[in-house]
Amino acid sequence: MRKAFNINIDQSLLDDLQKRIADTRWTNETENAGWEFGTNETYLKALCDYWQHNFDWRKQEADLNRLPHFKTKIEDVNIHFIHAKGRGRNPTPLLLLHGWPDSFYRFHKIIPMLTDPASFGKDPSLTFDLIIPSLPGIGFTDAVNATHEQPMRYTARLFWKLMTEVLGYKRFFSAGGDGGSPLSQTLAIDYPQSLTGIYLTDLGWHVGNIDPAKVSKKERHYLDKAKQASYKDGAYAMVQVTKPQSLAYSLTDSPVGLAAWLIDRFYGWCDCDGNIEASFTKDELLTNIMIYWLTGTIGSSMRNYRAEMLSPTLTTADYVNIPVGLGLFPKDIGGVPPREFAERTLKVQHWTEMPKGGHFAALEQPELLADDIIKFVSTLAITKDSMATKTLAK
Repeated sequence: MRKAFNINIDQSLLDDLQKRIADTRWTNETENAGWEFGTNETYLKALCDYWQHNFDWRKQEADLNRLPHFKTKIEDVNIHFIHAKGRGRNPTPLLLLHGWPDSFYRFHKIIPMLTDPASFGKDPSLTFDLIIPSLPGIGFTDAVNATHEQPMRYTARLFWKLMTEVLGYKRFFSAGGDGGSPLSQTLAIDYPQSLTGIYLTDLGWHVGNIDPAKVSKKERHYLDKAKQASYKDGAYAMVQVTKPQSLAYSLTDSPVGLAAWLIDRFYGWCDCDGNIEASFTKDELLTNIMIYWLTGTIGSSMRNYRAEMLSPTLTTADYVNIPVGLGLFPKDIGGVPPREFAERTLKVQHWTEMPKGGHFAALEQPELLADDIIKFVSTLAITKDSMATKTLAK
């Protein structure tokens, strides 16, 4: 059973936030460091000044509440999700899966593009029912036990039940990037009878474990480049897979600390040429941060990293044997892989190398992403029978 849900943050939390920002004890910064040592102090101070004096959470909250939010309990886990219905007679069900350190908010720009493409001058014949859950332990969805065997596989089961048992879709598509990529792949492997296809913006972290001695020269060059990027910019992941709790105390206590940790990733993974606000506005960055801050879920979000390391869900031996579409953005982590590398683990039927954009594609380049998802789905022979849905009670 699903119930309508509205975001309604208690004013005491907003008052407490204001005090904490005002009482920040700032560190010093290496002269002319830019962003090389982490989040730039000059930018962070400007962002936090805006956060304290100009950012309007109540406006953002009202905007978010214009979306159709719901909650449902599956296997004792309270799951938050958006269920935005597409226009037309037979919208295609599409599960959109975010990763870290973003949230369901990643997809807010592409919702109207996919549910009502005619309003954007696009072909109105293909529309989507969008289901956008918050991943466990992030935002408004309960955390799952960090010691749960293969937590991503467990999450895949929860979302499969959300789609098929709660919402009544017999078949659906799944799309995602970052954690949403291996999660979509796990759904396709475990429930191929329910998945018509998956669309990914990256290959998932498990493919980095392929033996370099068994790949082509082109593939080896890609793996070497990805490894160099990890050495230079992957310390955050090593902390989160080894000692997430030690970090969680400070990030749960300090809003400025939380902002610094999350903004560092948004800067490092976007296509902004040194100006983060060429990709994201202050309001967008802060709204995403607020979802973590107000729900106190930064700790549980990072524990997901450790849980997946201890019990990996996917290996390089796993293969997705349903249609896969890939939309690859040049400034994503590690860059664009060779197609032959992707085809080692995926049944690739659609391949697009984007002209611009980075890791948070739905937030940074929503139109490019929405257009490519539509193109991928439209290339598959989707019949009304294959995408039949149960009639949902209103």
